[in-house]
Amino acid sequence: MSKSGVVLVHAHPLFRQGLRYHLTGHPEFRITGEAGNGQQAIQLVDYTDPDMVLIEMDLPGVNGLEVARAIKRSHPTVGVVLLSADADPQMMIRAMRAGIAAYVPHNIPWEDLLKILQDVRRGDYPINEVVLREPEIASLVLSEFRTLTADEEGENIYSPLSPREIEVLELVAGGRTNKEIASRLEISNQTVKNHISSILRKLAVNDRTQAVVYAMRRGWIKVVQAGSAG
Repeated sequence: MSKSGVVLVHAHPLFRQGLRYHLTGHPEFRITGEAGNGQQAIQLVDYTDPDMVLIEMDLPGVNGLEVARAIKRSHPTVGVVLLSADADPQMMIRAMRAGIAAYVPHNIPWEDLLKILQDVRRGDYPINEVVLREPEIASLVLSEFRTLTADEEGENIYSPLSPREIEVLELVAGGRTNKEIASRLEISNQTVKNHISSILRKLAVNDRTQAVVYAMRRGWIKVVQAGSAG
């Protein structure tokens, strides 16, 4: 597997230098660019097409969450990791709905941040685990998803997804990573990313979790557990 390109977005050059120090030379990652504000970040992502973007929340001008939203709209398969000093449950849910892959504190140890970056590189969404293991936040998430789909009851059950996209989404629902999906369906990892990008675009949702919830409520997919045979 080739190295994953990472764009670093932080207002303070010294902080970016620290991240660059840890990531440069790492066998799994390569730095494709750095930005100090949101506008630079969006332009840089458009230009370099990275696999991942590490963004701080407290950017000058437009905050990191809005920048992340803009990036996810034009590059839905990019894994976004948001650094924030604020662990407010509502903010975490907003990040989750924006398609953020991970939401981590500024003071996270490097070893923990590396583990998160490796998870995101594999196509996982660590934010889902963090959000759903906190009862208060999990309750708010369920309420958010009920609101998201409340106006969709009774709609035509026709699925806009292709048979292959249904297969991919079923495997996502079963907790499989992009690599596992590629192996199971005998396709490349990039093809899996392309299918997921198409699914998000067709369903007009921000992340894999919303796509699964949307499709399951309509009966388009069944869950294939990761440990099942086949």
